Amino acid sequence: MSYNTKSCNALQKPYYSPVEAALRWCGLITHESMILAACSNNPTVVPVNAFPQWPCLRANAEKIFDALINGEIPKGRDGRSVPPDEHVAPARLTVRHTELRAWMAKHYPDQKPDFLFDETERNTHAAINADTFRALQADRDALKARIEKAESWAKEIIAERNALLGERDSLRAMVDKASAPDARAETTYLNIIGGLLSIILGKSPDNKKYSVFNSQEAIITAMLGHHEGKPGISARTMEEKFAAANKSIKTS
Repeated sequence: MSYNTKSCNALQKPYYSPVEAALRWCGLITHESMILAACSNNPTVVPVNAFPQWPCLRANAEKIFDALINGEIPKGRDGRSVPPDEHVAPARLTVRHTELRAWMAKHYPDQKPDFLFDETERNTHAAINADTFRALQADRDALKARIEKAESWAKEIIAERNALLGERDSLRAMVDKASAPDARAETTYLNIIGGLLSIILGKSPDNKKYSVFNSQEAIITAMLGHHEGKPGISARTMEEKFAAANKSIKTS
């Protein structure tokens, strides 16, 4: 098994003096030796004129010390918890890691220093507490249920739509089949047209013309003159039908 770098945090200790906690809170761990040396006489506070470039260091140390002496954080002596009313010399006053973390989460929820909070906690908005999280989770579950219901409804609608489209296509095919003549009927119609053409353009046994029309073009012109615009009454359509009719009557 390889070493897990996430199993520990080099900044963490079981307990801290107020100055140790403050410098970690300020992100000054690289200067820890220098800061602790300047506060060796009293590790509970930072001297007034020390480190003016880091004003938060003294301010944070005072906040932690104030919380310890006023009971907001359980105080300890050299890392061991003591009763609230027991006196502890400033040089030995300590705060446990877990109790410091709880105090900061309550009183400074917008600040989550690395030595107390992991990456997930630091990326979580300070306003989101357990109750808020549960409320958001309930809203999410309700929304998820609504989405699942909507998806189910959509599947039903799509299935119904597809069924209707299938029925429509089936009915359309039936109508198209019913309206289109079969091969036998088509041959019958073409033979009738072919027969009429042969008579209209033909002659009697005594060589007399049956009509005044001398050609198919003349018949087409007359048809257009009397019935142009009606379905099938166009020069091209009649030419095609007449040609097919002539061929059908000759081969039938």
